[in-house]
Amino acid sequence: MSAMKDDHLDGFPGEARREPMIPLGQPPRTRRELWGRKLLWIGVWLVFLSSPVQDLISGDHSIGGTVAGWLGLAVFVALYLSLLFRNMGERPYPTKLIGVLIGSMAVLATVLGLTLGSAWLGLYCYVSVACGMVLPLRWAFWTIPATGATLLLVGLRTDEDEALNLLLLVLLIGFAMTGVSQLVRTTVELREARATVAQLAANEERLRLARDLHDLLGHSLSLITLKSELAGRMLPDHPDKAARQVADIEQVSRQALVDVREAVTGYRRPRLAAELAGAQVALTAAGIIARIPAEPDQDGVPEDTESALAWALREAITNVVRHSGAARCTIDLVRRQTLDGPALELSVEDDGSGGSGGSGKGPGNGLTGLTERLEKVGGTLEAGRVKHGFRLTARVPAGPVADVGSGS
Repeated sequence: MSAMKDDHLDGFPGEARREPMIPLGQPPRTRRELWGRKLLWIGVWLVFLSSPVQDLISGDHSIGGTVAGWLGLAVFVALYLSLLFRNMGERPYPTKLIGVLIGSMAVLATVLGLTLGSAWLGLYCYVSVACGMVLPLRWAFWTIPATGATLLLVGLRTDEDEALNLLLLVLLIGFAMTGVSQLVRTTVELREARATVAQLAANEERLRLARDLHDLLGHSLSLITLKSELAGRMLPDHPDKAARQVADIEQVSRQALVDVREAVTGYRRPRLAAELAGAQVALTAAGIIARIPAEPDQDGVPEDTESALAWALREAITNVVRHSGAARCTIDLVRRQTLDGPALELSVEDDGSGGSGGSGKGPGNGLTGLTERLEKVGGTLEAGRVKHGFRLTARVPAGPVADVGSGS
């Protein structure tokens, strides 16, 4: 893949792929990025503090009331931020402490609302958000309505209309946070499950490799050992028979070496289905919207031909991710009838501003290598700019390459 480092960006000096400040769908890579995500997520809801702040700034309260209001607001915000920051981290508060913190927030909201007026009723929105985000689902389903009921009771003493206006918002925002909380938990569980599946797949592959090597070499090495012992016993009295045993040992050793090489070649040969799955993961991780065929039709395609097509897909996706600056990428795999017979055509098209054809003075090294690889199996490669991006098309025979000299 490094051979294509001149692709896409050649001819566009100084241009680089602009990654979003917060990559969607990816876990935070640094502590700074983690805190940035938390601040962005939690800071959205701080808009409801505008009414209490304006009420304190207006000067409608005594000095003691204003000081008490600022102090109460600071404590309330500290409880809210502490609760959500810890809950969104790796070490959340214990359940009992969470209950105490949410209860303290509810008490503060009630006291401030009763003493300072209806401008403080918006604090119940934070109580509802906290209930929906950090409490278990069975508890959130009754604490959120309880928060709304408390809001109405306080509103009867301050401003009933304002309380009724906020009631629907408090209920909706609380239950919406339960959905968000479940989504976050599911995402974390899926990420852990994917890591577990990947580990199990790696373990299974190691076991398969061990089984294959045992099957390939176990018999051959046992035979070599047996014949070596036999040749050693024959050597003093029957050197001619010992020589035949040594010749057999050489033949078995050479065959074992051939078997190992074929096995290693099979392990190293990329598979098209695996490359399509890898392309989906790579494009999604890069924030690129991908459209990929679910079940590719590979019937009748020889292994070498499939391998060449898989290499083409790998190189193309690497370029799209690293250099294209694309927002979308479409992968198509279709069968076509050509003058030379049935063919399997792979096309990778992106809407990026870069290119994959090298520096403009000729094809890049990666494209040259792909062309040579495809030509060995009777395939062709086409790559170039299209109306809204760049397209790479690899075409290979859908059946064994005919031997022209044999008259077939």
